[in-house]
Amino acid sequence: MQLDPSKTALVLIEFQNDFTTPGGALHGAVKGVMDSSQMLEHTTALVKQARDQGVTIIHAPISFAAGYGEINPSPYGILKGVVDSNAFVKGSWGAEIIDVMQPEAGDIIIEGKRGLCAFASTNLDFILRSRGLQNVALAGFLTNCCVESTMRTAYEKGFNVLTLTDCVAATSEEEQRVAIEKDYPMFSRPMTSKDLLGALEGQQLVDASRGY
Repeated sequence: MQLDPSKTALVLIEFQNDFTTPGGALHGAVKGVMDSSQMLEHTTALVKQARDQGVTIIHAPISFAAGYGEINPSPYGILKGVVDSNAFVKGSWGAEIIDVMQPEAGDIIIEGKRGLCAFASTNLDFILRSRGLQNVALAGFLTNCCVESTMRTAYEKGFNVLTLTDCVAATSEEEQRVAIEKDYPMFSRPMTSKDLLGALEGQQLVDASRGY
């Protein structure tokens, strides 16, 4: 596979302190899979190289006003866990994008994410289409929740969806394995960060051979 970097977006879902950093409200839930997969190290390296190649870097953080007034007053499921742990409160340290993934000039920060899918209640679809970005590579948290929800929507919207199997983390090894092995191939092209870089570099080599 060859991918044109100028038509490719790398969407980073919820690389925020509450997930990634010791002391974060939900870090304990994902630490085991993060450590075993080394997803943070893989993603950090990928972002730098992809940015250098001309890929559009898109950050998709989630945040809520104190008191979580934007969602159901009696939340259930995954959002209940967010509320009960007081996670991702706007303006808090926990909701901040982590230091090693801080947006740089040219990066885009998606606004309005309040639920699972990064397309819902945000301007992500508008940004992708207005910039002619056809390839959407996904990384982040949780493997079987926000990443998968975003993957399914991107697939149905007709994007070329690439889920990065070594750049995601779930709350258990079983959830990680099942999502990647069973669900990802149904709605995307699962690949590693190394595979993605190879596809991008292949396109650059082709372009160079044509003199542009």
